[in-house]
Amino acid sequence: MRRTAVFITTTVLAMLALLGMKEGARAGYAAKVVRGNDTMTVTGPQVVLAHGIVQVRVTITGGRIVDVDAVSLPHDNPHSWAGGNYAATRLRGEVLAKQSAEVDIVSGATYTSQGYISSLQAALDAAGLHR
Repeated sequence: MRRTAVFITTTVLAMLALLGMKEGARAGYAAKVVRGNDTMTVTGPQVVLAHGIVQVRVTITGGRIVDVDAVSLPHDNPHSWAGGNYAATRLRGEVLAKQSAEVDIVSGATYTSQGYISSLQAALDAAGLHR
């Protein structure tokens, strides 16, 4: 009986986390766009996950993505922090190489990867950079 209760609780929490992530990624927000001569920095929305918040800032120069920074990553426990940092490093490299948010999810950091990609895509949309 106890295992059933734990299973049901875990399942419900996982579903709520997924729904929260999707809603956070879709919710309207005022993108923070900072423009320079030929450079633009855009901060994507916060995507709320079960273990914390993911938010990405992208720098675009001459229509090219030149930097991606994870402003916020899940950090409620050492596992989340380590996985989030690992995922952010891998995703940053892929985004810079592909010049797009259409990158692969990092195994072991699925939710963080999805949050990162959602925040990044929203930032790219706000910048008018569609690829």
